[in-house]
Amino acid sequence: MNVSQYISNKIDGADAGSFTSSVTKIAIISIAMGLAVMVVSFAILEGFRNEIQNKIFSFGSHLQISKYDTNNSLEVEPIGGPRLVQDLRGNPQVKSMQPFARKTAIIKTKEEVLGVVLKGIDEKAGQSPMRQNLVAGKFITFSDTAASNDILLSRKVADKLRLKPGDKALFYFIQTPPRVRQFTVSGIYQTGLDEFDEAYVIGDIGQIRQLNAWPDSLVGGMEVTLRDFNRLDPVADNLYENLRYDLKLDKITDQYAQLFDWLQLLNRNVVIFLILIIFVATFNMVATIFIMILERTNMIGVLKAIGATDNQIRSMFFFRGLSLTVRGMFYGNLIGLGFCAIQYFFHPIPLDPENYYMDRVPIHWDPTIIIVLNAATFLTSLLAVLIPTYLISRIKPVVAIKFD
Repeated sequence: MNVSQYISNKIDGADAGSFTSSVTKIAIISIAMGLAVMVVSFAILEGFRNEIQNKIFSFGSHLQISKYDTNNSLEVEPIGGPRLVQDLRGNPQVKSMQPFARKTAIIKTKEEVLGVVLKGIDEKAGQSPMRQNLVAGKFITFSDTAASNDILLSRKVADKLRLKPGDKALFYFIQTPPRVRQFTVSGIYQTGLDEFDEAYVIGDIGQIRQLNAWPDSLVGGMEVTLRDFNRLDPVADNLYENLRYDLKLDKITDQYAQLFDWLQLLNRNVVIFLILIIFVATFNMVATIFIMILERTNMIGVLKAIGATDNQIRSMFFFRGLSLTVRGMFYGNLIGLGFCAIQYFFHPIPLDPENYYMDRVPIHWDPTIIIVLNAATFLTSLLAVLIPTYLISRIKPVVAIKFD
């Protein structure tokens, strides 16, 4: 331990009960609360973003490939599924592919009539991400020999039609000739996103193939999940250049632009908020070191008189500020991570799904963000410590010893 650090530790113990002691406690609380708020804010923001994105991806993945059609209808011309899979399989950025098809229908019960979109899915390529949205009943039971009669209704559609798992419903398909199918409600899903919950019913793609008289090799389109969503734009451009001329590619960020714009707006607001928090914590640290220097002016004068250099005295206050910073960060992490853990495991803070798309405050654990926040707090606090210590070089020993 060098002399500056030794004197800093002695000052720390000698300040107990003084005005400086109160100020240092405020500095520690400021750093702790600032860091805790930043950790919680980013955990909640990332939780919101991931929850909403996962709900959107469960319906449309990252990319959708379908037949180019100028009428912009939900029902599109079929494409060859096996050939498209073969074209996409060689791309290292493609993680998985799921075929789909859509068909408009009218659901009629004894009491209600409602227009919906039946979306057919197939789990031969892997489990559907829609499973994560199931809130009641069971998922569709697929068969290799026949199309399943099971369907999933959203909570909103089920409430409007007064249907529950196990009930049967008649679907009327407007085509030539008109068709009627009776389906069994196997489960209820809920995403909280009105774009999906108010319109879509999930079923077996085999039913749509039968209604449209398609062979098993045809699908309405292909949903493509990428390995890295952050590379969506360049990968989409690359895939589009290699697609056949009669196919189109839609990015999920374009299909639901309003939701992704809202998420971007949240990011900007949180960044501005966090900059203000860091500024306040930094200002408090600067004020604290200034007060320490003023209260120790006599001691600074004595140290200079016996030969201590400005750098040695500056180091003394630097170590003091470093000690306050480390303590503040320790309590900040304890408070922030503790709050996140309680919310993550016990969910004490609920949300209204009608307004927030989910029923509780979400928490996402990202070690990289936590490390970056700690590093940013540590560096800005140390910078705040260094700024007032340069006042020491202006203090004259004779004047400082007489200072009261």
